[in-house]
This record gives sequence, structure tokens and C-alpha cells, in this order.
Amino acid sequence: MEKPETSLDSFSKGITCSAAVFSAFSSDMGLDEKTARKIACGFGAGISRTGNICGAVSGAIMVIGLKYGKEVPGDDGGATEKTRALTRQFVQEFEQKHGSVNCTKILGYNLSVPAEYDEAAKANLFRTKCPSCVRDATEILERIL
Repeated sequence: MEKPETSLDSFSKGITCSAAVFSAFSSDMGLDEKTARKIACGFGAGISRTGNICGAVSGAIMVIGLKYGKEVPGDDGGATEKTRALTRQFVQEFEQKHGSVNCTKILGYNLSVPAEYDEAAKANLFRTKCPSCVRDATEILERIL
């Protein structure tokens, strides 16, 4: 199974958007899938249903950091700048597709407000809009890494 299909399959089975994206790349990064899902779990639904940064975006940025990020204090041989450049590229491409990286703006509902969360659920956005964010995040990430 390819990474976009893997992330969508995980998401459809109840894994958070952030964990679905992050864990699709975990074996490439030397991290087991269960640990990756645990690390990324709290970032789903705009960081624990607060409606902030989209969980699929958070999961992707964690992959970029895990692959290219700075490991030790001091001169990092360009690791920080590479990580930042790829993160900026990812964010720009994701924003082009979805208009924002903010969960509330993408969905049109503030998930931190229980009534709005319920409305988003009634509108079936977690099964219609969120999968496209998971898929697009995975596809963009796969291409830029």
C-alpha cells in the first residue's frame, strides 16, 4: 500500500489525522508505527480539538523534523534551515489546496466549541473534508522529502 492509501486507511479506522500522516512515514524514519501513532495522537483535530493547526499538517511537519531536524546543540550543518525550508514549502502547498493550515478555517467550525464540533460531525466533515487533508498532506510530503 502506498503512503497516501496507508494514511487514509489509518484515518478511516479511527487513528487521528496527525497520527495517520506521521505513522505512514514512521518505518522510513526508523520508528515503529505504534510509537509514531502515540507521539502524534494529541495533535489531531487542530491540536486536541482546539481548532488550531490542522493535525494532518502537524503530522507532516513532525516527519520533516524527524528526517532533517537538528539533533545536537551548536552548528547543525544546515539541518535547521533545511527543515524550515521544507516546512515552509509544505505549508505553502497545503494552503494552496485548502486555503489555510488552520483546522477551524478549513472546516468552517471551531472544534473547541462543543456545539460547533457537533455541527461539523453532523455535516460529515470528518469523513468528507478531513480525508482530503490527510491525503494531500501525505502526497505533498512524499513528493518534497
